[in-house]
Amino acid sequence: MNQSPGHASSLFNSQPEDRNQPLVLALEAAGLEAIAAVGGKNASLGELLRELGTEGVRVPGGFATTAYAYGAFLDANRLRQPLGRLLAGLDGNDLAALQAAGLAARALVLAARLPKDLEQAILRAYRSLGQASAGGGQASGVAVAVRSSATAEDLPEASFAGQQETFLNVAGEAEVLAACRRCYASLFTDRAISYRILHGFDHLEVALSIGVQRMVRSDLGAAGVMFSIDTETGFRDAVLLTAAYGLGETVVQGSVNPDEYLIFKPTLQQGFAPILSRRLGSKAIHMVYASGAVASNHPAGTGPGPEPLAAPAPGQTVPSQTVQSQNDPCEQLGLSHTCTLAVDLADRARFAITDDEVLQLARWACRIEAHYSARRGKATPMDIEWAKDGLTGELFILQARPETVESRRSAQVLRSWHLEPHQAPVITRGRAIGASICTGRARIIQDPSAIASFQQGDLLVTDRTDPDWEPILKLASGVITNQGGRTCHAAIIAREMGITAIVGTGDGTAVIADGEAITASCCEGDEGLVYRGELAFRLEEQQLSDLPATRTRILINVGNPDEAFNLAAIPCDGVGLARLEFIIANQIKVHPMALLEPDQLRDPADRQAIAELTAAYLRPADYYVDRLAQGMGRIAAAFFPRPVVLRFSDFKSNEYARLLGGRDFEPQEENPMLGWRGASRYTAPGFREAFGLECQAFKRVRDTMGLTNAKAMVPFCRTPEEGDRVLAEMARHGLVRGENGLEVLVMCELPSNVIGAAAFAERFDGFSIGSNDLTQLTLGLDRDSALVADLFDERHPTVLAMVSLAIQTAKRCGRPIGICGQAPSDYPEFARFLVEQGIDSISLNPDVAIAIRLAIAAIEADLAAQV
Repeated sequence: MNQSPGHASSLFNSQPEDRNQPLVLALEAAGLEAIAAVGGKNASLGELLRELGTEGVRVPGGFATTAYAYGAFLDANRLRQPLGRLLAGLDGNDLAALQAAGLAARALVLAARLPKDLEQAILRAYRSLGQASAGGGQASGVAVAVRSSATAEDLPEASFAGQQETFLNVAGEAEVLAACRRCYASLFTDRAISYRILHGFDHLEVALSIGVQRMVRSDLGAAGVMFSIDTETGFRDAVLLTAAYGLGETVVQGSVNPDEYLIFKPTLQQGFAPILSRRLGSKAIHMVYASGAVASNHPAGTGPGPEPLAAPAPGQTVPSQTVQSQNDPCEQLGLSHTCTLAVDLADRARFAITDDEVLQLARWACRIEAHYSARRGKATPMDIEWAKDGLTGELFILQARPETVESRRSAQVLRSWHLEPHQAPVITRGRAIGASICTGRARIIQDPSAIASFQQGDLLVTDRTDPDWEPILKLASGVITNQGGRTCHAAIIAREMGITAIVGTGDGTAVIADGEAITASCCEGDEGLVYRGELAFRLEEQQLSDLPATRTRILINVGNPDEAFNLAAIPCDGVGLARLEFIIANQIKVHPMALLEPDQLRDPADRQAIAELTAAYLRPADYYVDRLAQGMGRIAAAFFPRPVVLRFSDFKSNEYARLLGGRDFEPQEENPMLGWRGASRYTAPGFREAFGLECQAFKRVRDTMGLTNAKAMVPFCRTPEEGDRVLAEMARHGLVRGENGLEVLVMCELPSNVIGAAAFAERFDGFSIGSNDLTQLTLGLDRDSALVADLFDERHPTVLAMVSLAIQTAKRCGRPIGICGQAPSDYPEFARFLVEQGIDSISLNPDVAIAIRLAIAAIEADLAAQV
């Protein structure tokens, strides 16, 4: 069994001689079967220690008081009846009554004494933990975390997360006993009482266990949260991990914008390193221990929360602001403060942990999820807190609980929100939580005591939230915060309550006017946008059960990688077209040659902008490869193991010129549509090395991430000989057709592709018809010209003849052929024509994929009946 940091011996299962129930248990002596005795949090810690410690999952050791001990405490002090009278019939929406009852209940508990046998049992266990930490010698005053664990906490149906107190850096016997009393009192904080009322729990049926664990010195290292599920989409094959410097409370509370990672579980477990997304957080502050302090992660009183803490200058020290009501008995106990420091600018610009540590934590998340799923007999995504000890460099798991929101989402209904066309300006942007939209009146509130100014349906705009804000959040249609990431309190509660949330805007309270009408939109990818005014939107719901199978494979077109996890829920056979242009234009924003040859840049503004984007990379070109690989990898992972066709870049020269630095590397062409684009660029001296960056990114997706479902596609390839040169260039960068199952397709979008299809079939593994370019080049049109736009029609007989010839030639040559153009999405009759011709696959826009699938199934049935 894992023994680091020191485990308390199970010999201190202390119980008085005249009782049969233990007052204290070593954590490893209490697994999931002991939830009733030690609460969900402590039972989970014991389960991890006992079952996964031998597999390398590192958990700090410690001990727990039992629910029986809590009952003995109540009985010894005759508290059951007075507490019952205080809380009977309480309305959780009556804030004044809630505050009064909570204050009185805590006063009762804090005035009580721990029974002597319980006090002695706690001290014996604490001394034993100190001896274990000292390697068997004497160690007084070992620093511990004292955590509350309710018997209804961390259950699959209700998390109770953050409702009770945790005290950090507690050292010394008197301090440990005082922290235990405060934990008992925290069962009656206003937020805990309100949460029990909301979820229908009897106040006196919920007992409290206290967990005491050896401290992990994450104040000198890093900490964060991870989920074994993507929290915004319910995509179950990803680990979402957040990280920041110092104690993890800054991440949980949302007072810091952390680094964020997405890791793909299936290929991680095969030994690959599939970090799909890596976002650098601002990490402006970190929380550390004040000398001699006992740190609380929540104010124990009922007064207003702390004032928003502005990011201090590097090196500045700001004491945490724990604010209580003047009459709150917790104030009289003299809760000490943590110390919040500004993070040095150089450290802010770096990730808080290494990629190897990210992957190790993700492996642990997979193992923990597998263990809990086996115990419960069904898939159980997990919500996990972790820490890195800055003294030893070791990683630890601090808590693990079942995720309670996305894991219960119905898989039979696809819900999607859509904004109607508009011209409204964006006020601010942050991290999107979920994919919904809400509109209403913005209310800027600095602390939860201002609930009187908040009306049902308003949008809360504030610096950050903690559990004391939950009465307001129950009234809100949405919440917008300055601080926080996807695992902060505001994000977690918004998911649980089903409201829209945008976190980490940085400036929401400054740029949104109090009382103005706004729209919060999370339906446009990972980035949440706040618009001025109440915009029209619609919600679409599609039933996914009992969809018919089709002979024709139904694929979808994907542009934005941030939408891939959501789109993967659509029943389809994979991705027929993923354009790299979207990733390059929206997530990279820089011309690749400007990164390879920065000395050629003439515009100082371009130089500065590119320097800022690439600051975290040793070589500017590494930025391009990394961001491109992340975008490609996220799409490939979302649909894994279904095939995903990634098309190499097909910008025209005028489009490339719009990227940062692009004007210094692009020619001015009279007709870019027919000029330097597609395959002709890939081996040209002015772009060859840029294409090499695309190849490096593609190779990383397949070889490093293990996403071998990714297929390459070459666009606008004019001749078979040009195809040979492109394949040779790919091979120069390690992408050899046929090796490791690599398939290379070619777009069939030129008359030469159709007429010479047999020659192309000798060089490529399949075809994808691009109906837009094939139509314009068959009819001799410029589809960008409004003067001839009325003549553009994919259903014209000559275009249909070209499509038919392409399909028949591909079949004769034994090559699969599909279509990824717009026409099947727009014209059902065109889709019918393709099915009649025997096309192998049709790639559609996601919003029509289900409707066209139903139509194609009917067409196939009709054709079968005619035979």
